[in-house]
Amino acid sequence: MQRRDFLGVLGGAVAWPLSARAQQPEPTRRIAVLTGYAANDPLSQPRIAAFLQGLSELGWSDSRNLQIDYRWTGADVEQIKEFAKELVALEPDVILAQSTPVTAALQRETTGIPIVFVIVSDPVGAGFVANLARPGGNITGFINLEESMGGKWLELLKEVAPAVKHAAIMFNPDTAPGGGGFFLHSFEAAGAVLGVKPIVAPVRSPSEIEKVIGDLAREPDGGLVLMSDIFLQLNRKQVMTLAERHKLPVIYWLGAFAKEGGLLGYGPDYYDLFRRSASYVDRILKGEKPSNLPVQVPTKFELVINLKTAKAIGLTVPPMLLTRADEVIE
Repeated sequence: MQRRDFLGVLGGAVAWPLSARAQQPEPTRRIAVLTGYAANDPLSQPRIAAFLQGLSELGWSDSRNLQIDYRWTGADVEQIKEFAKELVALEPDVILAQSTPVTAALQRETTGIPIVFVIVSDPVGAGFVANLARPGGNITGFINLEESMGGKWLELLKEVAPAVKHAAIMFNPDTAPGGGGFFLHSFEAAGAVLGVKPIVAPVRSPSEIEKVIGDLAREPDGGLVLMSDIFLQLNRKQVMTLAERHKLPVIYWLGAFAKEGGLLGYGPDYYDLFRRSASYVDRILKGEKPSNLPVQVPTKFELVINLKTAKAIGLTVPPMLLTRADEVIE
């Protein structure tokens, strides 16, 4: 064999593995998604779709370079704990945790796997992070509501129904932020300013929801604030039905609930939060540590008013409030 022929063969031997490597598919990373909501909730899938869209914009795609494991819990606290163990055992590269109870369950199972939370109101008080600027552990994420929202909801309730003299704030102590205490101070402080008697209304079952609403309706000029809570999201239709039956004004923590038949909804754009959460998953997959990623706050809020519901319970919505609404359901 001549020298030039030998070098040609050698060159081909070196070039072949390089070419093969270039044609190999991208390495697959594994992420897990644990949600406190039910898979068949009309709000659940669009939120996950927003998260997947955010990932896609950053170059990640399920079945191409990602494997995604989903678990839905339907606000069942025991199932949340069970699925947290199950997902941690899979050893994913990062976990997306939806809601405070879900994040708490995952925190009990791992201090090593990175966790990005979304729809958590009080991550410092819950012990998930040391502070918002520098979380300091394996957990970071996106706040949905700040403590002052309890007062803001009561202000809006009083604005849409000026006759309200007493109002309850409803929550499930097992699933609400801070066991239900997170929004209470601002709610009670607003009540003192507005001349509204504040009532604390913990509930753990549909029958207790019915009792609270019935008791409120027995006295004139009552109202209801629904606290951010995976249990109340699961049972929101019952609240809407009872509120219309008893002609009780209710404010919800999401504009989407007014679109479904609630009177008034005010809160952050959850689809935007889920889309933004993809950026932290991306950064962690690329090597950044959750401890160095500051907790983010919502940047988009929406106020939605349902005039059909207002008419059904005998309310006339003040024109000034209508002008501030992002959407009015006729």
